Amino acid sequence: MYEAVIGLEVHAQLKTRSKLFCSCSTAFGQGPNTNICPVCTGMPGALPVVNKRAVEFAIKMALAVGCTVNDHSVFARKNYFYPDLPKGYQISQYESPLAEHGELTIQVGEESRTIGIIRIHMEDDAGKSIHSSLENMSFVDLNRTGVPLIEIVSSPDLRSPDEAVAYLKALRNILIYLGICDGNMEEGNFRCDANVSIRPRGETEFGTRTELKNMNSFRHVHRALSYEIQRQEDLRQDGEAVVQETRLYDDEKGITRTMRGKEEAHDYRYFPDPDLVPLQVSPDDIRQWEEDLPELPLARLQRFSKDYGLPAEQARILTEERDLADYFEAVVAHCDQPKTAAHWMSSEMIRELREMQVSAAECPMPAQHFAALLKLIHEGTISTKIGKQIFPEVFREGRDPEAYVQDKGFVQISDQTELESVVAEVLAENPDEVQAFKGGKKKLVSFFMGQVMKKTKGQANPKLVNELLARQLQNDE
Repeated sequence: MYEAVIGLEVHAQLKTRSKLFCSCSTAFGQGPNTNICPVCTGMPGALPVVNKRAVEFAIKMALAVGCTVNDHSVFARKNYFYPDLPKGYQISQYESPLAEHGELTIQVGEESRTIGIIRIHMEDDAGKSIHSSLENMSFVDLNRTGVPLIEIVSSPDLRSPDEAVAYLKALRNILIYLGICDGNMEEGNFRCDANVSIRPRGETEFGTRTELKNMNSFRHVHRALSYEIQRQEDLRQDGEAVVQETRLYDDEKGITRTMRGKEEAHDYRYFPDPDLVPLQVSPDDIRQWEEDLPELPLARLQRFSKDYGLPAEQARILTEERDLADYFEAVVAHCDQPKTAAHWMSSEMIRELREMQVSAAECPMPAQHFAALLKLIHEGTISTKIGKQIFPEVFREGRDPEAYVQDKGFVQISDQTELESVVAEVLAENPDEVQAFKGGKKKLVSFFMGQVMKKTKGQANPKLVNELLARQLQNDE
């Protein structure tokens, strides 16, 4: 009956060592009010100077999503009062942003959609207010003040919470691939606000929208949007109007609640910052930064599917993180078994990384050791079962699998003469089962296989054992 109309405003903290307009550190987790200076705290007479590396990072993101980079953009003062905003204004961009008119392709299930990006602009962050109910006091930490951000504003093209999350994940992956943002939502360096409305299906006019804030995980975004869409539908079905307002997501209750209404909305009184000249970037710099762009996630996913013959889901898993994709290609370079490597990485390796709570960048097992393990299995030196058995230990400790299997005596027995003797021994010890097999109970071959494995402590080559069992049981008939 209704369809949702969603637009997202994403703030991404740029991975620079210093702030946007001063040399203070951007390091997270420092003592309160230690990374501050007269510039970022707005002391009279302190003049800002733009961080060129932040401009580079912002333009690289713009290029990665197909935006037009404007040759002239203007920093503006966004005026409002809040305790953690010491200057009394935030430096942002308004009428003349850095870049405009981009797009991003997302995948939701089997459907692919292109989402428009209206603009990308630069701004500095505010500080952080800390409220202590125990002390009945509030504190202000200005360490984040002046940290460089880009705001990425989407067109209202998203139609469901699933699409919104897919869009956020795709943006985050690009930012991380570019090496310009950590993408850590818990630390606040990747966060978003959402504008949500509903309208009867088939209509083109937008409904009254609400703005959602305080969503610091993909799960929270999905739950907040789902709740808000349903809330608006319920209002419309009851004959009530949706009120334009800003709402906060309450993650404990799983609901959204009113923060402020339209009549309380800020008039930011934007005007060009008199202390900062218009930003003009040379075409040569833009060309150089465009040449520096890495292969992006979607292009890499398509290449993995085409060049390595990987299923779409495996390719998606392996290209979600740049470090994981790099690791996969390093493994394949050492063993040339892309499908086997993809299977082991998307199952065994991913499980271990999750249990260890580390990223692919922190993987303790060198790629050449991972490739060596796959070679041991492929060449029949160890069985797949033994490979999976030893994987957790060799992976977590970064062990050389060849030395490990030799030390532990896990080398697979593939000597035909030795195995013929073991098979003959098993058949001689189980005459009743041999007769039953000959009588038609062919499933007993699994019993014989188990007995052979028991005698060889699981080290017999299963393929060769099957061949020998078939031959000796046939000869006995």
